[in-house]
Amino acid sequence: MANVRIVVDSTADIPLEERRRLGIEMVPLKVHFGKETYLDSVTITSEQFFDKLAAAKDMPTTSQPSPADFLETYKKLLEEPDTAIISIHLSSAFSGTYQSAVLAKSLLGTEADIRIVDSKSASLGFGLLAMAAAEAVQSGKDIDHCMRLIETLKANTRLYFLVDTLEYLHRNGRIGKASAVFGSLLNIKPILSIDNEGMIYPVDKVRGSKKAMNRIVELFQNDFSGKEVDVTIVHANAVPAGQQFEAVLREHFSVRNTSYYTLGPVIGTHVGPGTLGVFVTAVLS
Repeated sequence: MANVRIVVDSTADIPLEERRRLGIEMVPLKVHFGKETYLDSVTITSEQFFDKLAAAKDMPTTSQPSPADFLETYKKLLEEPDTAIISIHLSSAFSGTYQSAVLAKSLLGTEADIRIVDSKSASLGFGLLAMAAAEAVQSGKDIDHCMRLIETLKANTRLYFLVDTLEYLHRNGRIGKASAVFGSLLNIKPILSIDNEGMIYPVDKVRGSKKAMNRIVELFQNDFSGKEVDVTIVHANAVPAGQQFEAVLREHFSVRNTSYYTLGPVIGTHVGPGTLGVFVTAVLS
């Protein structure tokens, strides 16, 4: 049976200690503040990024890894005999990262067993998939089992998220200017998600954070009522809001585990500080 290795890009937002524990390789995207360039979660941490963002006069920009970046990682892993790779990445609707990975695979020919996965998601939306696959590898599962597990988890996970301001999504081309201005003036909190094509879309809009949280609970009940669930909270300097959200969820669901993660610099560039996302996954029997 092949030795399976898991590869992600940095927008999976998996902390370094978790990557080390699970043997997950990470290929970083880049964040640019003017002429300064940083490797996402390598040469700049989330804390450093949000500090710089608060002081920056101009919005940072981001860029994807090159095929050569992926090629270097794949070649390193394939130096071990009988190795197969699952490479899971940010939605291709957001970035060319997935395409860079596909091109890198093509440069290695047909002998290498590399499965490239377009997660159609972002942040822990595919970080969770990578960690679950890596844990399956450590328990002795083969690559086909891991691929089935990834698809099963995708089908049993839902995401909703709130942003503190629509300015960042507007500046990065995710929503129009009129929507951003309208939301800011009226304290409208759009409830956002990512669709099956990997695109951000508005689910609903309510006035005020508390009402938004209650509405998201209603939405989760459509899929998870009566089920035991795991909750993953991702945030950008929004721990208190995350804790408040967790308390509300525990009033309505049988929660097995709750995990907190911080959004990394690249995702933070596009959604801004104060963002709060909640992933709920049905516990599989």
